Amino acid sequence: MQITRMDLADKGSPEGIVMAILKAEPNLPIPVPIEELCRRLDIIEIQALTTAGFEGGLLTDRERSNGIILVKNGVSPQRRRFTLGHELGHFLMPSHLPDSEGRFLCSEMDMLLLNPKEGDRRAKMEVEANRFSSLILMPPPALRGEFGRKSVPSLEHMLALSKKFDVSKDAMARTYAEHHPEPIAFVVVRDGKVLRNYRNKIRFPYITALRGKAVPERSLFYRKGLQIGVPSDVDARLPDNWIYVERGRQAPRVSEQVYLQANGFALIMLWYEPADDPDYDEDGERTAKERLKHRQSRFT
Repeated sequence: MQITRMDLADKGSPEGIVMAILKAEPNLPIPVPIEELCRRLDIIEIQALTTAGFEGGLLTDRERSNGIILVKNGVSPQRRRFTLGHELGHFLMPSHLPDSEGRFLCSEMDMLLLNPKEGDRRAKMEVEANRFSSLILMPPPALRGEFGRKSVPSLEHMLALSKKFDVSKDAMARTYAEHHPEPIAFVVVRDGKVLRNYRNKIRFPYITALRGKAVPERSLFYRKGLQIGVPSDVDARLPDNWIYVERGRQAPRVSEQVYLQANGFALIMLWYEPADDPDYDEDGERTAKERLKHRQSRFT
């Protein structure tokens, strides 16, 4: 790597900094060597974080001459990589000011923040650090290359990409939903209740299954015979399981795929197709499985 912080001069947003990094390192390998990148950008040491209740931290001064990143012991390699990216983001963004002791301390909840409340400056910094980590570990040009192969959206594809980019399933699901050309979403489930969801807010409608509520009873999640670690088939379900369907209007189509995980966790992929899709009328006489096979055939 040849990049230095001089290559990032006058860049203040997550997107701007990542674009500058990719310009300086056009052949950045996948998975991104995040520790080497940290060292090139004046992170002089990575230490174990011993402060209880936090995932990561950054020690620096207001001039950002250099920094030390702290990472909680015992986390998975993928969570460690995301934490490194998160703290590097704090270090590189000039508007992110440490506390009076010259440090940032970031909790597990900070690492999940996507939308800060208006006026909450600290939450805004955490959201920007998360966005930087996602962008640098899963660079959009590399993702477009994966999606450009006309791959049908599926949990199998998302899981394969999480391994290829060496990120957690949760991090890849969030990015996959945001950037895949098809309108899809992921619902994270724990012990049968909705924990959170990831969707592209422009292309996928509001999900009505609220946090803390049970997974809708007609969901594929309840199908007998599902195995932990094995994605289910993709199957069409009633759209009002997950989204608001206006009375008197032709309903859109929503398909589901379920991936059960250990410790009561699960991922549900939702694939949305609006009612005004050009293929909708010709699909009218097909069964649900025939319509699904037709949709998938567009990617082959």
